[in-house]
Amino acid sequence: MIKSLKLSGVAAAALFAAGTASAQDVSCPIKVGVLHSLSGTMAISETTLKDTMLMLVEAQNEKGGLLGCELEAVVVDPASDWPLFAEKARELLTVHDVDVIFGNWTSVSRKSVLPVIEELNGLLFYPVQYEGEESSKNVFYTGAAPNQQAIPAVDYYLEELGVEKFALLGTDYVYPRTTNNILESYLKDKGIPEEDIFVNYTPFGHSDWATIVADVVALGEDGKQVGVVSTINGDANIGFYKELAAAGISADDIPVVAFSVGEEELSGLDTSNLEGHLAAWNYFMSADTPANAEFIEQWHAFIGDDARVTNDPMEAHYIGFNMWVNAATEAGTTDVDAVREAMWGQEFPNLTGGTAVMGVNHHLAKPVLIGEIRADGQFDIISQTDPVPGDAWTDFLPESAVLKSDWKDLECGMYNTETSTCVQIKSNY
Repeated sequence: MIKSLKLSGVAAAALFAAGTASAQDVSCPIKVGVLHSLSGTMAISETTLKDTMLMLVEAQNEKGGLLGCELEAVVVDPASDWPLFAEKARELLTVHDVDVIFGNWTSVSRKSVLPVIEELNGLLFYPVQYEGEESSKNVFYTGAAPNQQAIPAVDYYLEELGVEKFALLGTDYVYPRTTNNILESYLKDKGIPEEDIFVNYTPFGHSDWATIVADVVALGEDGKQVGVVSTINGDANIGFYKELAAAGISADDIPVVAFSVGEEELSGLDTSNLEGHLAAWNYFMSADTPANAEFIEQWHAFIGDDARVTNDPMEAHYIGFNMWVNAATEAGTTDVDAVREAMWGQEFPNLTGGTAVMGVNHHLAKPVLIGEIRADGQFDIISQTDPVPGDAWTDFLPESAVLKSDWKDLECGMYNTETSTCVQIKSNY
């Protein structure tokens, strides 16, 4: 039976006697904060993640809730406004008293939220691929780190497609800039000359792509194979892909591998001219597994539209939410400190096969998939690895190569292995 009251006294003692990590009171309902943009430039990507969380909360309540309590989703709209993300996170924690937050897409929004989460000892599950170079005590990163997406994508270009020149195109904020810094260093280590690496940044919502596409085409005038690595975010992708099509650029001419374009973004485009272009993720809707078929069926039933697609960040929320439920169940409480300790080593099946495992650096081990865009907006999976542990700190930037994250034994997210000291603060701006 799902209750809407506070467990205390005998109930708390029973939880403690059962071997739980804490005898903290459990307030019913258990509140799940949902921090995703429902308006502005990022709504194209984030609204679906809000709906995913509502589906997961509903499904958990149908199973009996959590710790004898009903779950309640508390949804706020930070409206693609990065400072507003911090305000809304504070509202969730101090006004609504949520037990956990699932949210954010862009790294700049996550960076805005981070001081609030740490100050108030909240718990954030972040579901989107990102630049790495971070490991917070209060965040679990369920999307891909660079070694689980960006580096394997570049390796695919080098080893399978023979790309010799690289156009690194990104939206102008921390994720593309840091990711491209890592990729520039990696490509130079692989013998790619600096002059064969073209880097360009555009603002959110950018729409005039003619000059940039022309610059990319010019990069290959000497006959060398050019490949685009795209960290373009939000609705700017619509204009970019339209300009490629208008310029007659096919994947055979100049392939594009995107890190922020999945099924949801393609569902709003005419993809007939985008066949053969690529994306690197840890999940594609086209994965042929029983678990994925069940997830898609659940999504269609919840949303009431069989045409709606699934995507990688949805799977990340699915894995993160279920790990949180299991960790809270093990801990016997939603207390942040107890749940955090129960999260280390949590395992949950991926929708693509295999098992996701949460590391002590708060990053998941996940498989890396390369997908090729089909005319129907889905992806043919052309490459898939075994699960790869996510790296909080890259090996390809000298200042990061000496850093290690271990919240279990070292109790540090930024441990310098050369000086054997824990560094507390690092700015990525």
